Amino acid sequence: MTGGSSRKTDIRPDAVAGGDRAMLARAITLMESRRPDHRAKARELLQSLMPRTGKAVRVGITGVPGVGKSTAIDALGSMLTARGHKVAVLAVDPTSTRSGGAILGDKTRMAKLAVDPNAFIRPSPSSGTLGGVAAKTRETMLLCEAAGFDVILVETVGVGQSETAVADLTDFFLVLMLPGAGDELQGIKKGILELADMIAVNKADDDPLRAKAAAAEYRAALHILTPASTNWTPPVVTVSGLTGQGLDELWGRVLDHRGRMEASSELAAKRRAQDTKWMWALVHERLHESLAHDPQVRGRVPEIERAIAGGTLSPTAGADEIIGLLGL
Repeated sequence: MTGGSSRKTDIRPDAVAGGDRAMLARAITLMESRRPDHRAKARELLQSLMPRTGKAVRVGITGVPGVGKSTAIDALGSMLTARGHKVAVLAVDPTSTRSGGAILGDKTRMAKLAVDPNAFIRPSPSSGTLGGVAAKTRETMLLCEAAGFDVILVETVGVGQSETAVADLTDFFLVLMLPGAGDELQGIKKGILELADMIAVNKADDDPLRAKAAAAEYRAALHILTPASTNWTPPVVTVSGLTGQGLDELWGRVLDHRGRMEASSELAAKRRAQDTKWMWALVHERLHESLAHDPQVRGRVPEIERAIAGGTLSPTAGADEIIGLLGL
């Protein structure tokens, strides 16, 4: 390893904890590395910083395409930094695994936060599996908390399972929707509504009456579902990321939820359950990597795949043979 590479992995926990942004960025890059020596350093770094984590408000945010997530996050984050908060925006993007890249447009999509000294924007790395992406995002979240960021906004950029992944990372799950609920309700998955701690109808400045009507329909939809907590009924609010309308009320509801969950000890229990899921996500990621890089497995897999495609081997038998090659 060259001296320059060594310096890149020589990360001081006290510098991260002191809010050194360059050191934080380097720490996150170290966490994303798959090299065994880097992983050992990353594990040691995270372990040393764990006592400084856990105090932030963690909010997951999702929404249908065109709902204005980036504009709403930019406005909400800017409102919070103006109040003295330090805000980190992280993105979970399972679609980035196809190209091996990350989201390059985050900072241009959130113009105000991109230049805000009290904000930090970071996309999720590509990681081959959604579980791996979520695990890396969680490590990034903990590093940001250790660096003093007291509000973490985790955005789902992809669709499908990413909503569940982000809900498993955060304390509060916000679903942004558009006015015109009649059409929207047809396309909403019940599972997403079940995850929601609040629904916010965005772009309410365009047509306030239509936004209010949509909010009423979403409330009716939520009423048929059983809330995740007996201490919280998911509210529906109308907001405008463009004008900032309703964002103060939205944040007030987030804090109200946190207060109730802390008082009932549900927040601590939820985070403990999330820690366990995080561990298993890492286990699955490491097993997947072992399969992908084991020379014996790589040499045999094409033959197994051809046999399955040709109908001479069942998928179950093929899976058993591959696992057997790992000695499991």
